[in-house]
Formats: sequence, structure tokens, C-alpha cells
Amino acid sequence: MEPQSWPEPAPEVARAVRAKYRGRQVPLPVVVRDRLGELFADAEFAEAFAVTGPRGWSPGRLALVTVLQMAENLTDRQAAEAVRDKLSWSYALGLGLEDPGFDFSVLSQFRTRVAAHGLEEKVLDLLVARLVEQGLLAAGGKQRTDSTHVTAAVRDLNRLELAGEAVRAALEALTCAEPDWVAQTVDVTSWSKRYGPRVDSWRLPTSRTKQQKLAVDFARDGFALLGGVYHSTSPVWLRELPAVQVLRCVLLQNYTRTTTRGGREVVKRREKTDEGGDGRPPGHLRMSSPYDTDARWSAKRDIFWNGYKLHISETCTSAPEAARTRPNLITNIATTSSTVPDSKTLPAVHHRLQQRGLLPDEHYLDSGYATAELIHGSVKTYGIALITPVLLDTSPQAKAQTGFAATDFTIDWETEKATCPAGHTSTTWNPVVSEGIPKTVVSFAALDCIPCPFKPQCTTAKKNRRQLSLHPRQMTEALRHARTQQKTEDWNTEYALRSGIEGTIRQAITVTGTRRARYRGLAKTHLEHIYSAVALNLIRLNAWWNDRPLDRTRTSHLTRLEHTLTA
Repeated sequence: MEPQSWPEPAPEVARAVRAKYRGRQVPLPVVVRDRLGELFADAEFAEAFAVTGPRGWSPGRLALVTVLQMAENLTDRQAAEAVRDKLSWSYALGLGLEDPGFDFSVLSQFRTRVAAHGLEEKVLDLLVARLVEQGLLAAGGKQRTDSTHVTAAVRDLNRLELAGEAVRAALEALTCAEPDWVAQTVDVTSWSKRYGPRVDSWRLPTSRTKQQKLAVDFARDGFALLGGVYHSTSPVWLRELPAVQVLRCVLLQNYTRTTTRGGREVVKRREKTDEGGDGRPPGHLRMSSPYDTDARWSAKRDIFWNGYKLHISETCTSAPEAARTRPNLITNIATTSSTVPDSKTLPAVHHRLQQRGLLPDEHYLDSGYATAELIHGSVKTYGIALITPVLLDTSPQAKAQTGFAATDFTIDWETEKATCPAGHTSTTWNPVVSEGIPKTVVSFAALDCIPCPFKPQCTTAKKNRRQLSLHPRQMTEALRHARTQQKTEDWNTEYALRSGIEGTIRQAITVTGTRRARYRGLAKTHLEHIYSAVALNLIRLNAWWNDRPLDRTRTSHLTRLEHTLTA
């Protein structure tokens, strides 16, 4: 691949487009080419392509095709066909009427190369840089972020189906790679009856006893297959097949295998113990599918899904719509495993915004992103004020609202003393590290607490003394200040600005189908989210340049009736 500049739109294509849309608004691809020109240069993707071999299609133009594909929610076949038969796409790509386009499989190859070389975010970086040049984006101001769940592009499997499908996937990969070896290792006729069709396509037993027996049978077959793969006479490269390694992990996570004194092998399913565990690894390590090793099961309130989590950040303003000088645009996309807490993602979001030169002054978030460490650290490291409701004091005293909460105690950081509402002074001040976070445990004397008339309102500890667990000074003061602020009417009025991100998430789901991943694996799912975000930005820019509002989300007739009755 040799980087080349995009050709200008062919004169005959340009004339046809102008003639067809005379007096009407031209399509999005035409607007993008006229306003932004060669947006994705080939040189930006050069490292993902070789300099020798057959001549390939322009990666920069393939990037634009992928963005337009997301904007119109097309499949690869439909996108390749659009390149051939849509004049607006030909105009944007600089193709002539006689250009045959490319085979749809080129798009999959392009995504694989981009993901393999870590260039998923390149298109968003390039768009952001161009918009900064045009004054449509700038550092400072306000931004908001929220997350939503994304379902993986695989079938949901329970533990029994997962074990069977892992054996089937490994057997399919081995049969494809070395059929003669499979024929010599297993009884093809009997194994094909169980592992020929997908495990979730035939009726599983309803009896728990039969399910347990089938689960053990799956495990025995899997261990037997791995035993053959790792036998000294088998080709060593068979062990490196991804499906074989997935089978090893699935069996290890779900089964135990021991040998009795008599030499008999015992295979058991990992089950729940009296302590509440089941011997399996924690959720963030537990595989949920042999076909997408990055997908994880997770739950949030009443939602239970298998897949990922998407975090969207966009600019926003509290100014009236008539006074706005810029549209609201997406500035960052983060795709994580579904088990990663929102608060763990925020530092990476701020770091990426800093790299793009788009750090806001104020960042509006929900309570899932807020911790004392982040509230203080965001100001200290990036100069960002987090506008977010922090979790209230969860101590029994604070919940009952009748006792002495931690905020009722006076802290003297210089003398390392705390004074309770009854006037008693703490006796110990011990720095500790809890879950990797430095804290200070402050204790009062039992001789002061036992005779105190306020003891029932203060503590019910068996040691008959009150203890406080404090963050470092700056964090504690930031946390207390945030809790005080969020009780005011002005703060709540300002915080209402955050709710606008829900509309952006709805737009992403409606326009680009973001709720369900198109591809498998975290890298390609993130690539999909990045290109979808660029598509949404171009749609918003098109509306802004043509001075028309964005299309509203479709509303059912029943919902309209409800709004009418409640108005």
C-alpha cells in the first residue's frame, strides 16, 4: 500500500449530484467531502499495511466507507454495494462512474488490520483535530459522560452449554487444521452425534441428575481431547490453536479432576460451598463463550447481560439553544469489559481527552463514576471539577438520621485529633491502607464512650468505643464539600445538564445499533464504537451546518396518548 492523496470528485459524478439535488439538501457523504475534504489520509494507516504485494484499496477511503456504513447501519455487503451504486458515496470517495469498487470481504480485512495495529481511535482523532481547526471543538467548557451495556455478538450459554460448546469448538478447529489426526484420536462417528450440531440447538435434559451427568460427560470428553493434543506423538502446533486454549480454560474454571488411591480418575463440577463460593474464578476472569473470550456476564440493577460496557463523552452547554455557537459533539469513546466499574474507567477517559487537547473545566457524571480519590485527583491532575452526586454516608448513624455521622465530628488535621459532638477527643490516630487506598482510623477511648449519655446515638460497637475511617485530608474535605453542595437547589438545577447524555446513548442505539456488538472481541467492538461515534458526529455536524434540528426519537402512538393525558 502506497499512501496517495484522494482524487477529486469525478466531474461527471459531481454534475449528476448537483443536478439531482438542485434546490434540496445534499446527502451526508457529499456534505462531508465538501466541508472536510480528505478527512482520513492514507498515510495515517500506513503502519497497518505492507509496502509490497498486491495493490490494495485505499485505507483512508475504507475508513470513510466504514463510517458511512455505521451512519446508515449497513452490513458489509450493503456497504460495498453502496460504493458501487450510490452517487453520493462515489462523490465522497472520489470514484468515477466506471469504478467497480471492491469485494465486501475487504472491509473485514481492513478492520482486522486496524485492530491488530491499535489504530481503532485514529478516525476519531483525525475528526477531532479537524474540528478543532475549524473552531467547532476546544478545550475547557463542559462535558458529560455516561455508560450503557452492550451485548456481545455471541449466543448466551449457561454453564452446561458452555462446557459442551467449548469441546465442540476445539474439535471443529482441530478437524479443520488436522483431520487425519482427529480421525486417529477420537471415534468420529459417535463424537459427531454429540458435537456435530451446536450444543444449544438440541434439547438438554430437564432432570438435574441428568444435567450433572451430561456436564461430567462433556468434561471427560474435553480432558480426553486435550490428552490427545498434548500427547508426545501429536504435532506440537495443535496446542497453539486458540480453541484448544479456550477449552483448557473452560475446563479449569468449571471442573476439578483428581485421582483416587486406586488410580481412578474423578471429574467433578465445581459447586457452591457453605462459605458461598463455588471454586470458580471471579466474574472478570470467567469465560462466557468459546467464540468471544473477552465477553463477560455482568449485572446492573435489573439488567443482566453478556458482553461489554460502552462509555460515551460529549461536549455540552447550559446556554439556550439560540445562543449556542457549537453543536454537542462526541469527544471520547471507551469500551471495557462489562465487569469494570465506571469509576475505574474515568482516569483513562481523562487521559485520552488530555491527549486530544479537549479536557473540560467541568465534567458531569452520575454517582457510579464518583469516588473521593477521583474528585480530588481530577482537580489536582487535570484541573477538572467533577459535577457528580457522591454517595452519602452509609454508616448506620447516617442512615438512621438520628445518630452522629462522621460529618458531625470535628477533625483537626494538624494535631491529628478528632472531637466528637459530646466534646470528647480521640485517643488514637492510625494510618492504614485499605484495598490499596491510604486511610486513617481514628478511635475514641472506651472510658469516654461507655458513660457518655449519647452513646446509643453514636455507636453500638462491641468494643464500646467509636471509630472513624477517614480518607486523606484533601479527599475528606472534597467529599464533605460535595455532599454539602449537592443538597442545594442551584447544584441540582445545574446537574440536570447531565441528563442530555441519555439522548446521545439513545441516538447511538437507534442510528448505529450500538446495543448489540457487530463483531467479536474487545478490540473490534471498540473499533465499532469509535466508527459509530464518528458517524454520529458527522450526522450532528450535517444538521448544524444546515441549520436544522436533529431528528427526534420515534414515539409510539400509545406513548403520545400518555403524554397528552398527563399534560
